[in-house]
Amino acid sequence: MALKLEPGTRLVVATHNPGKARELAEILEGRFELVAAGELGLPEPDETESTFTGNALLKARAAAEASGLVALADDSGLSVRALEGAPGIYSARWAGPAKDFAMAMRKVEERLEEAGAEDFAAWFTSALAVAWPGGPAVVVEGRIDGTLSFPPRGDKGFGYDPIFVPQGMDRTFGELEPEHKDGMSHRARAFAKLKAALL
Repeated sequence: MALKLEPGTRLVVATHNPGKARELAEILEGRFELVAAGELGLPEPDETESTFTGNALLKARAAAEASGLVALADDSGLSVRALEGAPGIYSARWAGPAKDFAMAMRKVEERLEEAGAEDFAAWFTSALAVAWPGGPAVVVEGRIDGTLSFPPRGDKGFGYDPIFVPQGMDRTFGELEPEHKDGMSHRARAFAKLKAALL
C-alpha cells in the first residue's frame, strides 16, 4: 500500500528542543496537528545509532510506540570537514546536558585551532523519519553546505546557526529571518523529499 499522510493528521514531533519543534512546524506549513514529545512527557530515547537516519528512525519509532500517534522525528547536526565530520551525530552532545550551544560553538572553534585548520568547510544534515505505531516507517535525508565563521553572529536560529554561512551567502543562519532559513535549510531539503514520498 502507498503510505500517505492526510492533512490534519495528529502527529507527535519527537523532540524536546523548542527551536527544532518550531522549525518543523513552520516547514510543515500547518498541514498537521502537531504535539511535541516534550509536551506529552515522552522519554527521550538514547541515540545509539551511528548515522543521522538511524537515530531519526529510532526516535520516530520510540515516539510512535509511546504515544500511539504517527511520529515525525528529525536527527540533524553539523559536520566539519577539517574535523573529519565531527561533531556530526554528536552535535547536541557537544552542547552538554544544559544544551549550551555557545560552549559547543567555542569547542568547534578550539578544535579547528588545535588542528591548525585553514579549511572551514562544513555542512548541516537533517534526517527526517515518519513512523506509524506498530507499522512502517519512512526516512529521508537533506544536506546544505557552507563554511564556518567566527565569532558567532545573529540570534535568530538555534544550535550552531550563528557560525554557519550557507554557500553563496554572506550571512549566518543565525542572522537570517526564520522564513528565509526555513526555505533553504537542510531540514527544508529533507522535507521536500518527505513531501514527495508521503503527501
